[in-house]
Amino acid sequence: MRKIVALDVVAASKFNRFHLLVFIWCFYAIAFDGYDIAMYGVGLPWMMKEWGLSPIQAGAVGSYSLFGMLLGALVLGPVADKYGRKNVIVLCMLLFSVFTLGAGMAPNLMVFGVMRFIAAIGMGGLMPNVISLMTEYSPKKRRAIIVASMYIGYSLGGILASLTGMYLISDANWRILYYIGIIPLLTLPFFIKQFPESLSYYLARNRIGDVVRILNQVDPAGEYKESDDYMQKDTQEGIKGSPVRKLFNQNRAFSTAAIWTAVFCTLMMAYGLNTWLPKMMQEFGFSISSSMSFNLILCLGQIAGSIGGGYFAGKIGHRNVLVSLFVLGAVTFIALSMASNVTFVYFLVFLGGACTVGAMNLGNPYITEYYPREIRATGIGYAQAAGRVGSILAPTLIALIMAAGAGSKMVFGLFAIPSLIAAVGYLLVREKYGSFDKAEVEPEPERARKTVSV
Repeated sequence: MRKIVALDVVAASKFNRFHLLVFIWCFYAIAFDGYDIAMYGVGLPWMMKEWGLSPIQAGAVGSYSLFGMLLGALVLGPVADKYGRKNVIVLCMLLFSVFTLGAGMAPNLMVFGVMRFIAAIGMGGLMPNVISLMTEYSPKKRRAIIVASMYIGYSLGGILASLTGMYLISDANWRILYYIGIIPLLTLPFFIKQFPESLSYYLARNRIGDVVRILNQVDPAGEYKESDDYMQKDTQEGIKGSPVRKLFNQNRAFSTAAIWTAVFCTLMMAYGLNTWLPKMMQEFGFSISSSMSFNLILCLGQIAGSIGGGYFAGKIGHRNVLVSLFVLGAVTFIALSMASNVTFVYFLVFLGGACTVGAMNLGNPYITEYYPREIRATGIGYAQAAGRVGSILAPTLIALIMAAGAGSKMVFGLFAIPSLIAAVGYLLVREKYGSFDKAEVEPEPERARKTVSV
């Protein structure tokens, strides 16, 4: 009887149609996370004008919705490790669609804030579970570039929000941004039918038929059968106990704290830019429409950072790329605080996208793989929750700094501080205690006695 470690089969597999299907759905889901983050900042100037909001009110509403993301990441990450990541993703997409539409129909700021808060719970739970599943179903040797490419969807969602703001809001209304959020609900039946659940989930519940079906799609030459030994008892043992407590077991406590610090700083920068960039560029002297173009450039930079960083991560290591991007980010923000040439400002905003969200996109699979497979949704979920605290603080903190009389150039310069802290955070991760997947699968010489193992 062959002994099969199912997730090692996936790690050693070659990219095929099955991986592509998972990739497309994860790409699609993450696009609405990027859209959600960008659309508030894009519609904010018009919303402030319609409802007569002060900068502090606008920043507070942005922070309230980000608190919903924090709650979603804290609650839905561990829930997914227990009850299935696909199930939680479905719930997240449902919450996002229904309540984003509700926000677009809100008659006042209070109702809008409540709708955004509930929709944000869905977005907070979506990202860690999409990251976990894409990481789980990606071949190890191409994992960095696959997960980074998935995040093009995140940036394209931001680009869609920016283009909507540039070309549709003036003829329609800022609310059209929120009406578009109903799209995931319309496609949910197709997602449920086509998207796979986590292999760990199936193994823990002794659903070997589902494991065999997926493995034969991942590795058609393997000819996997239900009579093979998939060592599900090991997986069942792995899921016992508190997933949160396991983040600190086996010498992982120090690295967990370092990761949370790095993600806190990363999301502080990412959400600060996404919320306030158009408004800050107006202070630079750009019109409300042309200031939207900087959001577009920021998103293009995010794509370049994700793809370029993903490529180099496979060459020189994930952590080396992350640290380099954050150091470059600190230099970029200091340069932005002094720049005056328009072309150079566009270039620096492009680099800013690469060194914030682009770096975040590379950090997420690195963090996910650091933790054991049975707690990966919890690991990335709690790291994201720590980051959400930074994202909650950023919009209001920037609003207070600007209200105190600081100009946009000074705010850009201050971004260099969290960028350097994030670099130090990743430097302090103790990789020797991580659970990084191995790519190789070494079978026994005889096919009938084949063993797939770590």
